[in-house]
Amino acid sequence: MKKDLLRVMVKGGICSPSELKQIVEAAEAMKLSSILLGSRQDILIPSKLSVKEINDQLPNFNIEYVSNRKYQNIVSSYVSADILPGTPWLNGATYLYILEQFRYHPKIEINITDPRQRLVPLFTGQLNFIASEQEDYWYLYLRLPGSDKLQRYPVWVHSWDISKLARLIEDYWEDIDDLEEMFFIANEKLELNNRTISKPLQIPFTPFPYYEGMNKMGLGQYWLGLYWRNNCYDLNFLKAISDLCLECRIGKICLTPWKSLIIKGIPGEQKLLWEKLLGNFGINVRHSSLELNWHLPVANEEALELKRYLVRNFDQNDISTYGLTFGITSGYGPYFTSIVIEKNPPPKVVREFEIRPTYNVLYCEDFDPNKLEYQNYAQDVDKIELPGLLMELSRLYFSQLGEHRASTTAPASPDPSRNQVRINAFQCPDCLTIYDSRYGDEAADVAPGTPFEQVPDSYECPVCECPKSAFRIMVIEPTA
Repeated sequence: MKKDLLRVMVKGGICSPSELKQIVEAAEAMKLSSILLGSRQDILIPSKLSVKEINDQLPNFNIEYVSNRKYQNIVSSYVSADILPGTPWLNGATYLYILEQFRYHPKIEINITDPRQRLVPLFTGQLNFIASEQEDYWYLYLRLPGSDKLQRYPVWVHSWDISKLARLIEDYWEDIDDLEEMFFIANEKLELNNRTISKPLQIPFTPFPYYEGMNKMGLGQYWLGLYWRNNCYDLNFLKAISDLCLECRIGKICLTPWKSLIIKGIPGEQKLLWEKLLGNFGINVRHSSLELNWHLPVANEEALELKRYLVRNFDQNDISTYGLTFGITSGYGPYFTSIVIEKNPPPKVVREFEIRPTYNVLYCEDFDPNKLEYQNYAQDVDKIELPGLLMELSRLYFSQLGEHRASTTAPASPDPSRNQVRINAFQCPDCLTIYDSRYGDEAADVAPGTPFEQVPDSYECPVCECPKSAFRIMVIEPTA
């Protein structure tokens, strides 16, 4: 059997030192010397064992082959809490409580993120929960089946409702035709503490952070970012940091979507122990930003070699890329980097011959991946042309840096108050009677299934006789 990659799901990218050590020991039993990190904060193990065999060694983890992809790992920005700028009310404990409520293995991609951080992408999931300014309430952006466009759920979702709403949406996922239908199903099936959205999501613009090395964290503590150039993390080193975490009473090791590790809460008096550990293993923790902020497909030597080639050119030309992020891909989205290098598939008529690959270069509006609007900068170019094109884009980025708006509005989304999503429920403002198109109003000769727009203009509230023109689109807001 050919070796495949086994995915070990690490919920929210949060792993205890004991759990990481278990995974390392299982990999050692397979005669491996390293493991890899995935872009959805999961751990990847090259193996030819069956899932059952690996499950016997790691019974407390959800594991599958990458080629299977039946289940998905939950992505969260817990990794950025307390070390990067964030929404004031959102702390590590809130993430942990929300993630604890997921007592099932999701089959759809779920992101739970803070819009004020840049380390974890906001919109790469199928369900994207994004913190609002209102304490304990979240926007929800969905990418429905068969669509690459985001739609916004009509109400804010409460922190403690995230897991049960996600589970219900997953149950109906393949049958969802539109968001309106899903909204009504959720409010029929669940007791939800929803809240009316009072303002659109604003995403502040900040340059991409430097996430490696030993950094101060609050009073008398540090956080450590670890990046491995080829994404092959040495097992002996991982076992050593797991042991040191336990010795320092550090309970969490965090995985980032950039295939790096972050350890938070290192006591100041034990900082020297960590520096000694890094020195003993010869670990360099000050990589240049030229090579740090790249997103590459896992275990793809061709992409890694292309990155090395481009980074060498950047270095030789004294180019700064601080704040920029780069991705190398074969055309599979969604993207979450400032600049994307797409490798073109070879023409069908010459696939039996070896030809030089060509690439497209794309960049997103204002170099802000959260805008999700990519435009072509160059098409069908040779590898030798890429360094010059990327350096041009780097200069363009710095020439307009500071001209960005203070914040950006989230992608266009359904908004009941603007009729972007039509909610088939309208409410009388005087007595709060509801007109629901599914049931109509038989007393007024309005048949079930009649949209409110098709109800005669002479229609009046059956209770207080308020005219149809005064009815307003309703957002159901049940109590907890």
